[in-house]
Amino acid sequence: MTQRFTQGFSTMTMSDVTMKRQVLLFISVLSFGSVLGQVSYSIPEEMPKGSFVGNIAQDLGLDVKRLLSGKARIFTRDSTAYVGLNRERGVLLIQERIDREALCRQTTPCALHFQILLENPMEFYSITVEITDINDNPPTFITSDVQFNISESALSGTTFNLDRATDLDVGENGLKTYVLKPSDIFSLKVNNQGDGSKNVEMVLNAPLDREKNEHLSLVLMAVDGGEPQMSGTMQIHITVLDANDNAPVFSQSVYKTSIKENALLGTVVLTVTATDADRGSNGKITYSISSMLDDARGMFEINKDSGEVTLNGKLDYEKARNFQVNIRSSDDGGLTGSCKLIVDVLDVNDNHPDIHIMSKSNVISEDAKPNTVVTMINVEDADSAENGKVHCVINDNNNFMLKSTTNNFYSLVTDSELDRETASEYNITVTCSDEGVPSLSSSVTLTLQISDVNDNAPVFERSSYEAYIVENNTPGLSIFTVKARDADWNQNARVSYILEDSSVNGVPVSSYVSVSADSGVIHAVRSFDYEQIKDFQFRVKAQDGGSPPLSSNVSVKILIQDQNDNPPQVLYPVQTGSSLVAEMVPRSADVGYLVTKVVAVDVDSGQNAWLSYKLQKATDRALFEVGLQNGEIRTIRQVTDKDAVKQRLTVIVEDNGQPSRSATVIVNVAVADSFPEVLSEFTDFTHDKEYNDNLTFYLVLALAVVSFLFITCLVVIISVKIYRWRQSRILYHSSLPVIPYYPPRYSDTLGTGTLQHVYNYEVCRTTDSRKSDCKFGRAGSQNVLIMDPSSTGTMQRIQSEKSILDEPDSPLEVGYLEFISAVNCFHVFVPCNV
Repeated sequence: MTQRFTQGFSTMTMSDVTMKRQVLLFISVLSFGSVLGQVSYSIPEEMPKGSFVGNIAQDLGLDVKRLLSGKARIFTRDSTAYVGLNRERGVLLIQERIDREALCRQTTPCALHFQILLENPMEFYSITVEITDINDNPPTFITSDVQFNISESALSGTTFNLDRATDLDVGENGLKTYVLKPSDIFSLKVNNQGDGSKNVEMVLNAPLDREKNEHLSLVLMAVDGGEPQMSGTMQIHITVLDANDNAPVFSQSVYKTSIKENALLGTVVLTVTATDADRGSNGKITYSISSMLDDARGMFEINKDSGEVTLNGKLDYEKARNFQVNIRSSDDGGLTGSCKLIVDVLDVNDNHPDIHIMSKSNVISEDAKPNTVVTMINVEDADSAENGKVHCVINDNNNFMLKSTTNNFYSLVTDSELDRETASEYNITVTCSDEGVPSLSSSVTLTLQISDVNDNAPVFERSSYEAYIVENNTPGLSIFTVKARDADWNQNARVSYILEDSSVNGVPVSSYVSVSADSGVIHAVRSFDYEQIKDFQFRVKAQDGGSPPLSSNVSVKILIQDQNDNPPQVLYPVQTGSSLVAEMVPRSADVGYLVTKVVAVDVDSGQNAWLSYKLQKATDRALFEVGLQNGEIRTIRQVTDKDAVKQRLTVIVEDNGQPSRSATVIVNVAVADSFPEVLSEFTDFTHDKEYNDNLTFYLVLALAVVSFLFITCLVVIISVKIYRWRQSRILYHSSLPVIPYYPPRYSDTLGTGTLQHVYNYEVCRTTDSRKSDCKFGRAGSQNVLIMDPSSTGTMQRIQSEKSILDEPDSPLEVGYLEFISAVNCFHVFVPCNV
């Protein structure tokens, strides 16, 4: 495996020496939630773009198809992505040039940490890439030239501190040794410090003689241990002075102090003190900072006279936790002393937790199961100790839950069933707080849309509907609207209305009404007739547009309202055009005498069927009146001899509809005590005088045409049978109510009738409406006269052994109308003899 990775690396040439790079690979499987594994690689710095880092798919045991389907990507907290992922090949490649010194400075080991995220399902893998150092930086000195004033009285073995060189490389590539040239007068002494650094001193090996050589020039070379080896130089200029035999001495070789990272500029860090036993100018001490590391340069400054060290830059514990400063003390004689100042930076809780959304879903279905991962979060706090410990919570603890998968990684998951109809959107605020005093916190709000699932059926506004429509409506008329609502959204909430199949009186309901699929408006398909159908029911189904669709239905009842579209129909007296029916009133009749009763019906209902009777015209209005409600015609005064025999009354029957409808009927009344009196009066009324003067002529004429009438009778009987058959069909199938009618002067068997006298009269009738035989019988009353305008002017009474009341097949109560019809049919051809 090592060989496979090694062949994937590209090489870099520096000073014609090939750097060898090794790749270390190890995989550790973790057992934390969505974290499946961790892979580490080791690569050298300064690799060119596109260089191979590692086969991540193979090392993680993943199929390349999984990288593509899961939309694998790299998540890093830094803005610079040094390593990229090739999803098609499943390998990691160098994306940006990596400078270890710029990235990690002196920190070892130097590594890049990032995660590879996969979706569907969400998972991530932690990747560590260690950056190894190459020798790409030579040792450097702070200054290229340094000046020393050394007294000629300086003793052999006197040491002079030199500026240390710094090498940005680390390890074997770091600074290894110093070389001083020439080395005949001065030699070089390197002291290893406890922190691993080297203190460089120049040692005087031989006495100086200003008179021989007042100025000396030396070269100090710093060499590193890299391959190829690199070096840096500094020029040392020495001026030989007169004797100054005491160098300044610090009170401490090492000073230690601490300062808070939020200290202001100008804050005094520490004051160092050095003494010089010399007097005068040789004892005057000047302080200066001799050297410090790159990250400490410019951070501190020292008062050259007092030795007070002050802060000159902004501290940040998260970038540098301590500083080492080398301080030099010099007298005017050129002698120097040195000490080390170590400054520890104290952490202050000045960093808020940093929240990063690694991956999130903006939309989730309302039927998502509990523990479905919605968002993955990474939280970091740059502070240390308690100031860097972070705890995260969310504001919605009912539907969602925040789980800690591993250190500083959280997953937001569903904690219960979701319902879009209850809440279609959630604004979830994640708040992370550290344990510092005072505590600092950060928050981020996640907006999550809940997508709809068709889980709600349409619901009608009412459990049942009842509507009214007036009969005789126009087809297509809108009756009313059913309305159903669906709590779902969009297509799932789109409601269509369907008329369910059913029948009304054997006829499909669709021939009565229709329903608009979009609006739910119910239209009448036909014109309704209240007299045929008064109400009907059907069901309407509301169905949504989901998949599969959900539906509900409701019962609808339509009630037809009556309209006054039928006039009253007069049942009695029967009006015929060929004969005259007259009611007979004796002259001895008292006030309130019941002459007859007008019987009428109205097939409408309600107030449209309420009938009222009024006397429109009358021969003598002072003699008769009509009951407003019952249609009874009664006398309103005593009948006298002066009253005319012939009385003609016109009665109007009117309903109570709006507008009202009416019918009229003519009632002929004969005021007389006997038939001859009536006959003579009505004969003058109905016949020409020439017939009254010559009765013999009519008798001869009757005999002459009797044979003709006999033949005609057969034809008439057949016509009557057809006529009666059709009439019976009409009566059987008519919707007219059957009102039992009692003839005038009918004696009530219970004794409650208003007629006090019984009269007999003679009639000619058939024994049955369906037979052609003629039978003559004596009726039980004499108050009905039947006059034939074509007769001879006299009416003769026919005796009969059996009364009409004795007929077994013609009860008076039921067959009265049939009786009247039969008389009207046959009186035209039956001359009766007294």
